[in-house]
Amino acid sequence: MARRSRLLRFGWVRAILLAILIVLGGPLVVVLAFRFVPPPVTPLMLIRLVEGYGLHRQWVAYDRIAPALAESVIASEDNWFCQENWGFDIKAMQNQIDAWQEGERPRGASTITMQTAKNLLLWPGRDPVRKVIEAWFTPQIAMLWPKRRVLEVYLNIVEFGPGIYGAEAAARTFFHKPASALSAREAAYLAAVLPRPLGWSVASPGPSLRQRAAVIEQRIPQIRPLLACAQ
Repeated sequence: MARRSRLLRFGWVRAILLAILIVLGGPLVVVLAFRFVPPPVTPLMLIRLVEGYGLHRQWVAYDRIAPALAESVIASEDNWFCQENWGFDIKAMQNQIDAWQEGERPRGASTITMQTAKNLLLWPGRDPVRKVIEAWFTPQIAMLWPKRRVLEVYLNIVEFGPGIYGAEAAARTFFHKPASALSAREAAYLAAVLPRPLGWSVASPGPSLRQRAAVIEQRIPQIRPLLACAQ
């Protein structure tokens, strides 16, 4: 009886260890696979599809996306993207913690690598569980993928409008041209809409979106020395 009890306990321990291995190692395998192959679909795309939006996307290689778009996205979302080692902007995170402690509302310190992890593997939202999982995936992507691959995946899966994902679909939908032919102004508009792709529209930009795009376009020459990994 005692031997049987020990075997049962051993079986439970082995099952728990196997479950932990799957939880921790499974996503790592997925992250490693997407280092080489285009993601077929993302959770966000499926969620939006259920919500009634379409699914328009077309994967293109990084060198078939106008450099202006990567520059605009970095200028808008993550100035220090090329200098980050673990996918986090520690200084920006500390600034937001200080702001929170002083009673101000944090504005977020999400990097492009963090957004890639979120868009590629997770559901939308700001709940703490999703943030913790995002923080777990981010350094894995940062360590296993080169910067250009992070940008390539991000620019191919990010949501630019209702049911519109990736640079190629956005360029053809809004400007009737391939992503490789985007101008600096058009790229700035696409980058400007990223914080609110369902609320702002590149097709009919309001004053705030036009101003945001102009600021992005003006900032690119100032941060161009920081953009080596995007070239």
